[in-house]
Amino acid sequence: MRRARGIAAPVIDPAEPRASHARIPFLALGALIVLAVVWGGSIPATKLALADMRPLTLNALRYLVAAPLCLPILIGRPIPPLRPLLGMLALGALSALVGQVCQVLGVSLTAASIATVIGATIPILFVLLAALRLNQPIGPRHVLGLLCAFLGIGLVATGGPLGFADKVTVLGLTGDALMLVSSVAVAVFYVGSTELSAHYSALTVAAWTTLGAALSMVPVLIGELMVAPFRGSVTSWAVAAYLAALVTVAGSWVWLKALAHVPARVAASLQYLQPLVGVGLAAALFDDRLGLWFAAGTIMVFAGIALTSAPAKRKAAA
Repeated sequence: MRRARGIAAPVIDPAEPRASHARIPFLALGALIVLAVVWGGSIPATKLALADMRPLTLNALRYLVAAPLCLPILIGRPIPPLRPLLGMLALGALSALVGQVCQVLGVSLTAASIATVIGATIPILFVLLAALRLNQPIGPRHVLGLLCAFLGIGLVATGGPLGFADKVTVLGLTGDALMLVSSVAVAVFYVGSTELSAHYSALTVAAWTTLGAALSMVPVLIGELMVAPFRGSVTSWAVAAYLAALVTVAGSWVWLKALAHVPARVAASLQYLQPLVGVGLAAALFDDRLGLWFAAGTIMVFAGIALTSAPAKRKAAA
């Protein structure tokens, strides 16, 4: 690896139109749909692993296994200047140490359904931050689409409005607050990484943020091992490898690469496919029953994606 001099020029081909102004390519949309399936599958996979491995240990191993996979990516690539390099490392630490750790602790303190609903605020927060930082304005139809998909996830996760109300009144708010902190951290990570990818390749940003995440998780792993001995099985290690290779390294690259061609609002709406995949796989793996509310919520999610993916209205020329 060699250090780049000065400010790196954008790696995006100037002949390639930006996401907010061009027709959305089907290849990028297809990649995001596949990514939603991969990321959605991480939820039931994690549940399998947690039967044999502690949550913080699994989360730490996810990034510590992913870090060596990033080193071949960085060979021959110039090291970014100090300021953006520190930004990449800090974003990775934010994602892992705040986003993922708060999520793990939050899920342990609140109902899984409530955690899913709060986690579903990430696409909305991402779109709002992208409108501010990435100059990607959204219209009323797009806002309606995001809210429709969000409410659909609420129905899928809670089994109906009454189920949501019951769980909120019975459980404490500490886990809910941790989940909200996690959602904000992940949304900031998405926007910051996308912004950096306008000047450095998606692979470079994905690799350095993953290394930053791995470094931040070392103290967490050491702290947990000091409290309790390490435990794990072949299944939990396989899940850790899946989370590292597909969800973290490959997933980050596909996400950032697609965002060079797809507006943030469209990418965010497709993220609502994740809980559907997770709930569906959980039903198959753990014999969870799916009812009418799941079907109604699924219809709302797809309706929301359709509304959010509608082309933005162009301003009339003066």
